[in-house]
Amino acid sequence: MRDIRISIAVIVTLLVSLGITMIYSSSGIYALQELGDKTYFLTRHLLFLFIGLMVAFAAMAFDYRDLRTFAKPLLLIVIALLVLVLIPGVGKSIFGARRWFKIGPFHFQPSEFSKLAVLVYVADFLARKRQKIKSFWEGFLPLIIILCLLCLLIVKQPDLGNSLLIAVIMLIMMFTAGARILHIGILALLAMPVLFVLIVSVPYRLRRIVAFIDPWKDAKGVGFQLSQSQIALGSGGIFGVGLGKSVQKLFYLPAAHTDFILSIIGEELGLLGTLAVVILFAAFIWQGARIAKRTTDPFGYYLAFGIVVMIGLQAVVNIGVSIGAFPTKGLPLPFISYGGSALIFNMIAVALLLNISRVQDL
Repeated sequence: MRDIRISIAVIVTLLVSLGITMIYSSSGIYALQELGDKTYFLTRHLLFLFIGLMVAFAAMAFDYRDLRTFAKPLLLIVIALLVLVLIPGVGKSIFGARRWFKIGPFHFQPSEFSKLAVLVYVADFLARKRQKIKSFWEGFLPLIIILCLLCLLIVKQPDLGNSLLIAVIMLIMMFTAGARILHIGILALLAMPVLFVLIVSVPYRLRRIVAFIDPWKDAKGVGFQLSQSQIALGSGGIFGVGLGKSVQKLFYLPAAHTDFILSIIGEELGLLGTLAVVILFAAFIWQGARIAKRTTDPFGYYLAFGIVVMIGLQAVVNIGVSIGAFPTKGLPLPFISYGGSALIFNMIAVALLLNISRVQDL
């Protein structure tokens, strides 16, 4: 599978390179105005990328199957971190959300770590219990209890987007392993009223839904971010206005270098630029699926499949939000958006995917 590993490495390199370019383009003026240093976000992103590469190389240096020994400890560490981050004075609160630990000048988001830890744990569980996954009590319920605990802790931050992402990833992995559709369907029905309450009881979440339905109805209010995103994408046309020449990044589009970086790509590089991003992610999903399909080890198969689903879902949701197909979720575009924790753990995830492929060739 050496050719697949090379293609994935090339795809990720192209996405990361585009991210470096677009983070500087979309954040330079904002950083200069607010922080007095136009390279502020670029410098930090490059540092995060360096850390991610170092940890990724380390993740490729051992046999991925050794991770099974650490599946339960990793899960316990994640639960402990998710509890600690909610404690005032321990977790860092930004704009009312307590999602980060402040370590010197940097912030660490444990929910990003939780995605990877959950993948390892669920892959190990499914590898051990794959003959019992159809059983509600022995195969289905234990994972659902863990899922509910993790989602509860993440929603408390509050971070509904990541909790939903983890839930969907786990359920897709369980379905692939042979979980009964009836069990998953009942769970989905029970979750819908809870999700409804979580949305309508929190004003900003309800505003996001209203903005999603018709952002132009209140383009200067709740629909401002989505309408500005669509203006950016529409202004780019086919070929774009040119690299560095975006107008929407001039304090019109909030989160231009994070959640809505695709909109700036569409404005500066046009439809061709956005299609290139979509094609690269589609190619990543395809090649990652080929690795999973060729993996004979059950743990490696489920882990590879989970990694592809995780990165693919994040890309689909982010792109969907940018074009107005989904309500705003606050999920970054993998490898491209600014965000240290997300970039580092996505790099580790890709390294594990390549590790699985390498071990299968031995």
